[in-house]
Amino acid sequence: MSAPVTTSGGLVPPDVAPPAGATAAVKKIRLPFASALWALVGALLFGLAWYYASTGSELPGPKAGLEALKTLLSDPLYDKGPNDKGIGLRLFISLKSVFSGFALAALVGIPLGLLIGTNKAAWQAVNPLVQVLRPVSPLAWYPIWLTVLTNTQQSVIVVIFITALWPTVLNTAAGAADIPRDQKNVALVFKFSKFTYIRHVLIPNALPSVVSGLRLSMGVAWMVLVAVEMLSGNAGIGGYVWDQYNSSNLANSEAAILLIGVTGLVLDAVLLRLAKMAAIQEVQT
Repeated sequence: MSAPVTTSGGLVPPDVAPPAGATAAVKKIRLPFASALWALVGALLFGLAWYYASTGSELPGPKAGLEALKTLLSDPLYDKGPNDKGIGLRLFISLKSVFSGFALAALVGIPLGLLIGTNKAAWQAVNPLVQVLRPVSPLAWYPIWLTVLTNTQQSVIVVIFITALWPTVLNTAAGAADIPRDQKNVALVFKFSKFTYIRHVLIPNALPSVVSGLRLSMGVAWMVLVAVEMLSGNAGIGGYVWDQYNSSNLANSEAAILLIGVTGLVLDAVLLRLAKMAAIQEVQT
């Protein structure tokens, strides 16, 4: 007969002790529940702060903002011309712009990051340029590219590209430069070709850093997009926020801001999931 199990409350007979599988199942249930509970607490605190900020001022409170959001979502896809579109179409325009710039940043930033992370000469050539251009405000690029391209939408995409490029480049370079020495030695011993080394050593080791860089890039790109759309008068959701402010309809501006925040949360959650998958893949490799 097996010995009793010792717990903080004393001795528990073996036939009463919970099996390991049951404990793991309970944890899987508790963790999402706890996360949801804390998220609710955060939302309540945010609502209270919003309520007190609106008290005694012209700022609409949470009730007015949520009612405006409900109204906007009741018919999100209507289209009555360039300046009168549903909030869903405006959000689609913004997402199209941010994904276009983000995709360009990934196509350029990942190979460039791999190059400068594995080649000292390339790092010495590119790093000073990155450090000079990276601190420049994304909004400062808009008039430059508007002058060059003479097209508002294309200028917005290029600004998003420049904004999203730096986190991807730097994180990819850091991942490429941090490959374990033993894996490099194995590649030398077995005389891996460049293609084999890139496929089986460089990319698997750099992938978690690449995805982390893409996650940072998306967060910054989405934030900057809204600001650039305000500046450019674009038909996206950022332009809508500014138009509603100029029309003294702050409740609609608040509703659009909530939608911007939720969209950013969803985008970040997707990329966070990809980052976790990349980390798991690295461990398995």
